[in-house]
Amino acid sequence: MEQEERGYSTGPIILSFFIGGLVGAGIALLLAPKPGKETREKIKELAEDVKKKAESYAEQIKGKVTTAVGKGKEILEEKKSIIATAVEAGKEAYTKEKEKLAKGE
Repeated sequence: MEQEERGYSTGPIILSFFIGGLVGAGIALLLAPKPGKETREKIKELAEDVKKKAESYAEQIKGKVTTAVGKGKEILEEKKSIIATAVEAGKEAYTKEKEKLAKGE
């Protein structure tokens, strides 16, 4: 939680390590002494795997963002209701005081 307060969250850090690992694996495939056809097949498999994992990660992020936005809207509506009630109470108090002053009390 402290890291999130400083602007660091676990998701991007994990994603960075994941992407770094995939880049390293891709470089290792390119430098490995294998025939070109095998290397291209491995790179294709790796690219498909990365695509699937990226889509999965994007869905997870989308779900978390949707949840956070929903909670934010709930809190906003709750606070708006409290503020509206306070403003209405203030108006009523002002009107009562104004009437008292007009009557000379």
